[in-house]
Amino acid sequence: MTSASNALREIEELPDLGIVLSDGCRLSARVWRPVDAGDDPVPVILEYLPYRKRDGTTARDALTHPWFAKRGYACVRVDMRGNGDSEGLMEDEYALQEQDDAIEVIEWLAAQPWTNGNVGMMGISWGGFNSLQVAAREPEALKAIITLCSTVDRFADDIHYKGGCLLNENMGWGATMWSFSSRAPDPALRDDWREMWLDRLENEPFLPSLWLRHQRRDEYWRHGSVCEDYSKLKAKVLAVGGWGDSYKNAVPQLVENVEGAKGIIGPWIHKYPHFAVPEPRIGFLQEALRWWDQWLKGKDTGVEDDPDYRVYLMDSVRPATWYTERAGRWITEAEGATAHLPVQDWYLTDAGLAQAAGDCNRLVASPAHCGAAAGEYCAIWLGPEMPGDQRGDDALSVCFDSQPLAETTDIVGAPKITFTITSDKPQAQIAVRLCDLDADGASTRITYGVLNLSHRDGPAEPKALQPGMPTEITISLDHIAYRLPRGHRMRLSVSNAYWPLLWPSPEAGKLTISGGRMALPVRPTANGDECAFPPPDAEKPWQIETLREATSTRRTEIDQVTGEVHLLIEDQMGKVRDLEHGLINGEIARERWTIHPDDPLSAKGFCHWTQEQERGDIVLRTETSCSMWSDATTFYLEAKLEAYENEKLIYERSVEDRIARDHL
Repeated sequence: MTSASNALREIEELPDLGIVLSDGCRLSARVWRPVDAGDDPVPVILEYLPYRKRDGTTARDALTHPWFAKRGYACVRVDMRGNGDSEGLMEDEYALQEQDDAIEVIEWLAAQPWTNGNVGMMGISWGGFNSLQVAAREPEALKAIITLCSTVDRFADDIHYKGGCLLNENMGWGATMWSFSSRAPDPALRDDWREMWLDRLENEPFLPSLWLRHQRRDEYWRHGSVCEDYSKLKAKVLAVGGWGDSYKNAVPQLVENVEGAKGIIGPWIHKYPHFAVPEPRIGFLQEALRWWDQWLKGKDTGVEDDPDYRVYLMDSVRPATWYTERAGRWITEAEGATAHLPVQDWYLTDAGLAQAAGDCNRLVASPAHCGAAAGEYCAIWLGPEMPGDQRGDDALSVCFDSQPLAETTDIVGAPKITFTITSDKPQAQIAVRLCDLDADGASTRITYGVLNLSHRDGPAEPKALQPGMPTEITISLDHIAYRLPRGHRMRLSVSNAYWPLLWPSPEAGKLTISGGRMALPVRPTANGDECAFPPPDAEKPWQIETLREATSTRRTEIDQVTGEVHLLIEDQMGKVRDLEHGLINGEIARERWTIHPDDPLSAKGFCHWTQEQERGDIVLRTETSCSMWSDATTFYLEAKLEAYENEKLIYERSVEDRIARDHL
C-alpha cells in the first residue's frame, strides 16, 4: 500500500485487492481511494476490463483514477475473470458470465464500509461496452455510467461486421485477444502464477472462429446489444466518442433513445479525450467529475441543463494518414442529436451529384484491392492509421461529383443514400464514401458506409440477390460533423470492394447503378464555438524506464511477378520497466494482408504477436499467430500459440477450423 499527499484529499493505493465471487473465483482489483474513506465513505467508480491493470492499461489509469480519488471517490480497476491477476477463465467478450461477475463486483463494492453505496461505471471500448450492458441489467447500486467509444449494436458496427460485411478486424482483433489472453499473472502477486498461466494457455478460446460462426444478426449478437431495449438503461448515461474512431454512431443513438442521456464527440481517435489526438483535447476529467458529483453525490452541477449533444464540427482539411490537430468549433443541440436537422437531396446522375434528378447508368466493377486508402478500421495505436488521400481508390470506383459549392455547408448527422442497383452475381458488397474534393483534386474522406447486399432487407435473414434484377437498397453512412467550404466539391465514390477493411465477396462481380439519391443532413452554419470545455487535466504520468522505443510502420508492396498486393504493418509497442514495482513488459504486432486485384479468392490475412514479461530472473514470452483465407464456400483459419519461460518452450497449441460462408 502506498499513500500520497495533495491539496485535496489524501489517497492510498491498493495494488491487489481481492474480490471473491460467489463461485469462489478471486478477482484482482487495483484501488485508489481517500485514506479517510472509512470515516467519510465515498462513491465508487468502477472500470472493469480484460486488459491487465498491472501493465496493460497502467499508462491511462495513472492519469485518470488518482485524479478522481483525490476528489472524493474510490476508483476501482478490476481485471476480468481469466485476465491479468484475476483467477478463472474467460470464455468470450461480453459473455453473460462477464456481466454476472460485474454485478457481483458492484454489489460487493456498494456494501463496503468505505463506500456510500453509490457506484458509477466507466470505460472506453470494452469498458464502454460492458458499462452499457451492465447498466441494462439494472443493478440497484449502479447510478450512472460514462461510456466511451462503444456501440449499442454488437452486429451493426463493432469490430466483427459492418453493414453485414465481414470486417478483417474480426480476425485482426481476434488475433490480438489470442495474444493478450496468453499473458501470465504477475509473479510478484501470485505464488501460483505458473499454474494459472498454464491453465489459461490450455483453455483460452480462439475467438475469431466463434465470431465467424455467427454471420448474421442472431441471438449471439442481440445479447449485449442495448438497442434491443433502451428502456432498461435506467442509470444516467454520458456517452463520449471521436470522429477519428470507428465507433461514431453510438453517441447520437444513445442521445436520441435514452432519457436524460448526454453526448460529446470530438475529433479524436480511440482514446480518452484528455490525452487523445487529434487535438483539441478537453478537460474530460472535469466534465466526468460533474457527472459523477451530480449522480453519485447528489450535488447540483448543472449537467441536466447541458445541451444533449455537444460535438466538434471539423473544418475541411488536406488528406493525411495522421493528424495532430483539427481546426473547427464546438456546436450544440439543446434537445436530441441530429434526427431533427433538415436534409438536402442530392441525386446521382450521369453528370455527377446534382440537386435535380437525371438519367443515371453507371457500372461499378472495382478491382479487389480497392480500399487501400481506408486506413485502419479503428485507429488506436498512434501510427499512420487514418484514411489518406482517396484519389487512388476513387480511380478504382465510380465517382459522382457535385459542382463547386456555392455556400459553405455544415454536414451534421448520418448521410443516407438510396440506390437502384443491379448485380450480375448473387453475392455482392458495396462501399460508399463521401469525400471533400479540393480544387487540385485532393480527396479527403468525410464519412463512409458499407453494405452486404444480401443484408439489404435486414441482417437477421440475409438472402441472395437475383442477378439481372434491379433492386432498391438504402445505406447509411457513419455520423459526422464536417464543414465543406464554398468552392469545394462533394464526391460520392462507390465501389464493390473495400480491401483490406472488408473481406471480399466470393466472385468479382459488376453492379449497375440506374438511379440514386443522397439525403444529406445539414445544419445552419455555425459562426463560432457554441460551448466550451475546461483545458485537459490529469495526474502524474506512469513512471517507467524505456528499454525499447515504440515505432510503427505501414507500407504497401506490389509483387510485379505475381501481381499480388501486400499491406505490411508492424507496430513495435516498445518495452518498459515499471519504476514502482519493477515488472517489465513489451509487445510487437505484425500483420500481412494480401490480395490479387483480379481474384477475390486470393485474399489472405496473417497476424503475429509477441508478448514479453520479465520479473527478476523470470523471463516469459508468448508468440501467437493467426491466418485466414477462403474459397467460394468456406473460410479457413489456422492459429498457433507458443509459450516460453526463460527461453524454453513450455507450451504450444495449434488450432485449425473450417467455417461455411453464409451469404458472405
